[in-house]
Amino acid sequence: MTQLSRRNSLKKILLSGMAAGTLPLSATAIEEMKAATPLKGNVNHAVCHWPFNPMTIEQLCVGIKKIGFNAIDLIGPNNWKILQANGVECSMCNGADMGIVQGFNDKQYHEQLIKGYTEVIPLVAKNGYKNLIAFSGNRKGMDEETGLKNCAEGLKKIMALAEKHNVMIIMELLNSKVDHKDYMCDNSAWGIELVKMVGSPNFKLLYDIYHMQIMEGDIIRTIKRDHQYFGHYHTAGNPGRNEIDETQELNYPAIVRAILDTGYKGYFCQEFVPKNPDKMASLEKAVLLCDL
Repeated sequence: MTQLSRRNSLKKILLSGMAAGTLPLSATAIEEMKAATPLKGNVNHAVCHWPFNPMTIEQLCVGIKKIGFNAIDLIGPNNWKILQANGVECSMCNGADMGIVQGFNDKQYHEQLIKGYTEVIPLVAKNGYKNLIAFSGNRKGMDEETGLKNCAEGLKKIMALAEKHNVMIIMELLNSKVDHKDYMCDNSAWGIELVKMVGSPNFKLLYDIYHMQIMEGDIIRTIKRDHQYFGHYHTAGNPGRNEIDETQELNYPAIVRAILDTGYKGYFCQEFVPKNPDKMASLEKAVLLCDL
């Protein structure tokens, strides 16, 4: 058997075993799989750090480089040096926001938010990064129209600076049924209307597939129809927010194909919380599943 045919055979065995959920991924198997299945380069893979705690950022950097990609989401300025020392990109920056609950929909936070974004946007650009996260905040009894107007008013005050530095401000869509009770930007229609109101090419949405499956479903149709409003994607299995495998209801290869078909060139970020004690094995499996 030639080396190429051996690798192809190994790839088929590993992937069929993963699809059936019957193949334990030992360290040796993972190393063999990497040799047999290098990432194709069509998907810009990334991962969020927080689901992999207590693993340090540096440990995660080392792990993802072994898998074959080099981007981590939701890292702020204080930790960029760790990424840079390990040759890893920050695919989604944070550090300008006030958290999920206190966001742009409440005008009492505008002064502090504008100050934060004014300081961080130039730092994002200086370090060669492109994306900076934002949140709507919770409703706290506020109606949808007022929330839209307040968000647009606050965001417009930072967009000229974002455009100047070529930084994309990305507001995350989150579910308000399970994980983030009362969050306002909890459906794609509201978020899309906000993008239209802000009216800047440097403001888009983070389409979190897990969150939007909970709130509205119809994932592939929404991506095909509204992809121009989405600047970033997150994953997780539903129900449970765990591995994106055969234990959950979302067909991630089909979703990734739909995203690629739109011409999307940004990052596709894993944000599931691993159940498997070998968290990096779960991440490897997820990345290979989505590597079309």
